Amino acid sequence: MQKSITRWPAFLTSRLLICVFTGFSSGLPLYILISLVPAWLRTEHVDLKEIGLFSLIQLPYTWKFLWAPFFDRYNLLLGRRRGWMLLIQCALLFTIPTLGLFEPKLNLSMIIALSVILAVLSASQDIVLDAYRRELLVDSELGLGNAIHVNAYKIAGLVPGSLALILADYLTWQWVFVITALFMLPGMIMSLVVAEPLQADTQPKSLKQAIVEPCREFFTRNRISTALLILAFMFFYKLGDSMATALATPFYLDMGYSKTEIGLVAKNAGLWPSVIGGLLGGLWMLKLGINKALWLFGLMQMLAILGFAWLTTVTHTLLGLALVIGFEAFGVGLGTAAFVAFIAKTTHPLYTATQFALFTSLTAIPRTVANAATGFLVDALGWSHFYFLCFALAVPGMLLLLKVAPWQDKD
Repeated sequence: MQKSITRWPAFLTSRLLICVFTGFSSGLPLYILISLVPAWLRTEHVDLKEIGLFSLIQLPYTWKFLWAPFFDRYNLLLGRRRGWMLLIQCALLFTIPTLGLFEPKLNLSMIIALSVILAVLSASQDIVLDAYRRELLVDSELGLGNAIHVNAYKIAGLVPGSLALILADYLTWQWVFVITALFMLPGMIMSLVVAEPLQADTQPKSLKQAIVEPCREFFTRNRISTALLILAFMFFYKLGDSMATALATPFYLDMGYSKTEIGLVAKNAGLWPSVIGGLLGGLWMLKLGINKALWLFGLMQMLAILGFAWLTTVTHTLLGLALVIGFEAFGVGLGTAAFVAFIAKTTHPLYTATQFALFTSLTAIPRTVANAATGFLVDALGWSHFYFLCFALAVPGMLLLLKVAPWQDKD
């Protein structure tokens, strides 16, 4: 039985160190799709409309729950979790450099096909890594462990979003993709050397059971009314913030900031406060517990939205822009740490892959569906009223905490 960690030195445990590798391995393929591939296509003079359609490649992340039961049901040589982790990572290591073998202007359809394969592999890796992490961590480590995972996920974006673009000025794109793919190796080494979680020894006896039992178990354990409230909470908790940041760059441009100012301020003021917020959120959850963290961090996440509304009332101010972006990123880092820990806590150890995939797919709906309406809302309401609407849309998620994570209840 794993020893429960309840003191501050918890971040020194090997289980939490593993979360660094799971997060980095999980984030790298996604940022290749959303940062590196569009930059590559644009430098090769592919039309912007065609590049814009690449956002649809993220759909496998929304639908990954459909094939998640497969990973709960079947074993591979190294075990139910480690075996799938290593196999998918090997496939990613092969697929990523294959992209660079094609010319965007001549072989765009092949690049699209490979990108879809890459997205499916990436989403599948997320399923298995999420399940492994949930089975690895004891309950007292969920907050900090998931915060470490999320932040390593974000930092992975520096490889395709920064390092790879710098290398592209000196190397061919084929070598850029090869070097970027090599950053999958730490995750593969992790899959080889870590132990299989104890919970993974029990698995569904059939694929049908792997599909049906996770849903039945969730609704039975929580009762139908409570289960529906939990699902509603997962949908609404990040809705307001997700919509508020969907059109961030066009908003900054409309407020009169130049592309250079946005690039210098937004990138630096956005990434590191988010990372720091996530890490502090994980540490604070050791003392607060997940329930209280959802309340406090969610409130900060809400208040950060009002910063954008404030920017519509002031004249050009780089300091104000940096403070608003930094506070919003810090609040989101806190809120995301608590939210992912709550999702992990809600899963049952026997069905982690399927339930975790189902819950994270549900949370992705606002990002992929509701955000599509933001342009129409801004056009109808104006920027200021749009952000007040986003603030209002964050309220239902906070109110649902009264039922799904009461302040006075212990985790």
